[in-house]
Amino acid sequence: MNSRATGTRGVRIYTGVIGAVTMAIALVPVFGSNYTKTFVMQALMSCALAASWNLISGFTGYVSFGHSAFFGIGAYATGIAIVRGGMPAPIAIVVAGLAAASAGLLFGYPALRLRGPYFAVGMLGVAEAIRVGVTVAEPLTGGGKGLVLIPEDVLTVAYYAMFAVATATVLVTYRVATLPVGLRLLAIREDEVAAELNGIQTTRLKIGAFAVSALFAGLAGGIYAWQMSYIDPGTVFAGSLTVRAIAMTMLGGQGTVFGPVLGSVLLSGISEALWAKFPFLHTALSGVLIIAIVLFLPGGITQILQDRGWIPRSRRL
Repeated sequence: MNSRATGTRGVRIYTGVIGAVTMAIALVPVFGSNYTKTFVMQALMSCALAASWNLISGFTGYVSFGHSAFFGIGAYATGIAIVRGGMPAPIAIVVAGLAAASAGLLFGYPALRLRGPYFAVGMLGVAEAIRVGVTVAEPLTGGGKGLVLIPEDVLTVAYYAMFAVATATVLVTYRVATLPVGLRLLAIREDEVAAELNGIQTTRLKIGAFAVSALFAGLAGGIYAWQMSYIDPGTVFAGSLTVRAIAMTMLGGQGTVFGPVLGSVLLSGISEALWAKFPFLHTALSGVLIIAIVLFLPGGITQILQDRGWIPRSRRL
């Protein structure tokens, strides 16, 4: 069997697996327990965060250590809109996504002038500054004590909402990867100066990708706040959210479409298994696992599948 036929067969198997997993996820609320729904919803949230982080960092190479800022903005925008403004939750979540996208535009213009580690540290500073600002604005946000939303039994509805956001993030990533804009973003990652010399409007592309990335992170944060009915700065702006998104994307394959999905499924399952078996050590073991991913899987699972000829070397996957 030639390599082309092998690659085509690999794509069919790969697509079939993704389709089967998607169907199984959609049926979890029908057949699963509340524990299963909660666990899978957390995995979907991680998938949305990883895929949205991948849109800016995986495709352009601008590694952000402050992606949790947009998740937190979405969570607090939803909480404030519901508690202070009396807004219905679905509208509040949409507003949260728009607020996060607006923050992406606001912070993206100056931050994306930085490169390499300077951008990474700069975004870490942005996330910390927003966290402190939310903590100080106690009359509006509840400060360090957090903000209590109206308790509602919305687990199933929130589950499907998070499923929709995660799916939309992956579909947008696929669309970007299959359009010329995807190649332009990858050109920025490889050599931004050369991309500019070839007529690519790098600033506009970077800011646009940053805003779209922030939009999906904000929507995920809004759904999380609605489902949990309580948020606090230490949780929704936690740096661990960004670290997990980075680790999941690297595990699956950054700069690819389904890499963050594979990474989210695997790392969420492994983390849950570690928590069940080693409740006092699971955080340390998860840290060791992340280090191992960085050291031994720099190209992610997608690269391994490509090296073995199971899927073609295509940016569309």
